[in-house]
Amino acid sequence: MQDEVILYTNPQSRGRIARWMLEEVGAPYRTEVLEYGGSMKAPAYLKINPMGKVPAIVHRGEVVTEGAAICAYLAEAFPQAGLAPTPEERASYYRWLFFTAGPLESAIIDTKTFGIEPDAQKQMMVGYGSYAAVLDNLSNWFTGHKYVTGERFTAADVYVGAQINWGLEFGTIEKRAEFSDYAKRVTDRDAYSRATEKDNALVEKA
Repeated sequence: MQDEVILYTNPQSRGRIARWMLEEVGAPYRTEVLEYGGSMKAPAYLKINPMGKVPAIVHRGEVVTEGAAICAYLAEAFPQAGLAPTPEERASYYRWLFFTAGPLESAIIDTKTFGIEPDAQKQMMVGYGSYAAVLDNLSNWFTGHKYVTGERFTAADVYVGAQINWGLEFGTIEKRAEFSDYAKRVTDRDAYSRATEKDNALVEKA
């Protein structure tokens, strides 16, 4: 099929974001499950993603990697799903999509995984400033907005929602009401349930 998407993933990875997005847009796709330290680092896959990481998608012969990029790409490649931003939504859409992929993830990895908390001087050097500042900035937004762009669910909510939901689940994001309420809204969607069921089934088979 010309429009078929190939999803390279592992059910215990950020590939869950890409599958959720594929389910949201209703794209025809097939799944190639890769193993850590095995097929994920094999020459065949390294030709697709030299980083040897998932997720990656191939669509019409083109490769897209990185969760945020995959979400944005699929929203545009399958416009009938209505998940790309309108002109009025673009500012918030791109702002929070890249804020989550950059400052939020970096702050979480540094602070919660590696135990690195930049002092006042080093906060001027890192893009996120501090873990507290990142969480305050994001939670303030969701205090007054239902979704990333306001009142409507878009592709940005797949990526932002997945990151916040995982952070709450694994304790890397503080359990604030703004985050919990937002995570519930986005994970109540049918596409999220379908994607989760498919990935969970793969975990059970492993």
